Amino acid sequence: MGLGVAGVNQASPAGRFAAFSFVDRITLIDGIARACGLYTIPVSASRFPVSLVAEAIGQLAAWVAMSTVDFRLRPVAALAGDTRIHSAPRPGDTLELQVDIESCDEEAITYRGRALVGGHLVLELMDTLGSMLDIAEFDAPAALKADFQVLHGVGRAPGAFGGVPAPALVDLSHEIARRLECRLAVPAAAPFFEDHFPLRPVFPATLLLNAQLQLAQRIATELAGGPVRVTRITNLKVRAFTAPGASLDLTAESGEPGEEDSEPIVVKVGAKADGRIIAGAKMFFEPDTGETQ
Repeated sequence: MGLGVAGVNQASPAGRFAAFSFVDRITLIDGIARACGLYTIPVSASRFPVSLVAEAIGQLAAWVAMSTVDFRLRPVAALAGDTRIHSAPRPGDTLELQVDIESCDEEAITYRGRALVGGHLVLELMDTLGSMLDIAEFDAPAALKADFQVLHGVGRAPGAFGGVPAPALVDLSHEIARRLECRLAVPAAAPFFEDHFPLRPVFPATLLLNAQLQLAQRIATELAGGPVRVTRITNLKVRAFTAPGASLDLTAESGEPGEEDSEPIVVKVGAKADGRIIAGAKMFFEPDTGETQ
């Protein structure tokens, strides 16, 4: 199915369903097997890290999951076995979102997804799982159902998202080495909490991932002796929610590539809250030649 820019008539709101919402229009829902959608990155967005492309794919899957159970439950926790990054989108690009759903019930949704720009792959998600929890704990079911009707109909006008701030990291390492430690100060208040989530604000896992990626990239750049690009993220697990105002201890440490890994650099990242592990992943890098993938 060819995907073009959404023909939208519904104006986007200023905060709710705009501050951290990355689906402008749902163009196809084929039962609980497949879904397609569109999201245009605003030209004015101050920052749109590549992790938000994964967020957009996940949000499309979440809309399908919520509608399947009549907005009684929603997926919120994240496990992603393999994320492949092909390129970084630019402001003004329209993401063509596609999700293939392997299973969806009242326990969990499992799916694969991809985002393209102009028919070219930007990012792929494989072996992804979201656990279903009571929707009323996080959001108003009626408001979500009403927004779903807009998205699956005329869609919303693009352009409301204003970007996200750079992560507030305090470096606890004295020099770049094979291991880095930082403290991440989660903001006590931020626009994205209006969407994630109104009744129980949670720091988005994709913003945590973006902070971890910055640490990993420092190590990878040092090891490569020049610019690098992240190609894959594997074994991503988010074990707990992070509340506004929390302080997280982040680590990044170089590892050894496996025999089947084509990338020369692998970095293991982790996050702890009060000494308890809450998230981890492996990130793979290769030298950045400047060539478009």
